[in-house]
Formats: sequence, C-alpha cells, structure tokens
Amino acid sequence: QAQLKESGGGVVEPGGSLTLSCAAAGFNFRNADMGWYRQTPGKERELVARISSGGKSTYYTEPVKGRFTISRDNDKNTVMLQMDHLKPEDSAMYFCHVIFLNVWGQGTQVTVSS
Repeated sequence: QAQLKESGGGVVEPGGSLTLSCAAAGFNFRNADMGWYRQTPGKERELVARISSGGKSTYYTEPVKGRFTISRDNDKNTVMLQMDHLKPEDSAMYFCHVIFLNVWGQGTQVTVSS
C-alpha cells in the first residue's frame, strides 16, 4: 500500500526559506514521477512542481519559478521541495503526490507571515 508522509512545514517570515520533505513507502519510488501540490481554503489544489522518476526533468508553476526547487533521493525514497524567497501568497497546505498511483500524503502547512 502506497504511503506518503510530508514534513517540514511551519511559519516563516516573508523572504524566508523552508524545505519540505516527503517520505514514500509501499511502491517502486524509483519509477514514479512525483509532484508537490498546494491548496488554500476554498480553492482547488494546484500543482506546484513535478519531477520525473530519474530526477532529470522538472516542471514548476509560473509563480514559483526561480524560487522553489524540487529534488529527489531515490536511495532514501524521498522527494523534497526547497522554497526560498517565500511570499505570503505561498501560504497553503502542501501535499506530496504519486502521479501514476494518484496517492496523496496528509499535507504539511506552510504559513508565510510577518
């Protein structure tokens, strides 16, 4: 049974940084494209970043380009999201996602506020 567990969220001031981690288990992580999504109350969940199984191909939604970096460690079954120069509009619940299984983690809250 595929499982994802996010960590690393918290409260940070504008301009600050956070690193989110997602620990994966129960499926062949090395062969799985992975994604990070975010959601705020009353809005649809949106794709933030995506990374291919081998890590060579990445995609970022326009608002986070140049500020966020997605990476993965296939030996540790972990996908990370480095978030720099955070803005208040980045505040959301962030979710890890296994694309081909359509499995989600429980989410980790990021709040950017002074």
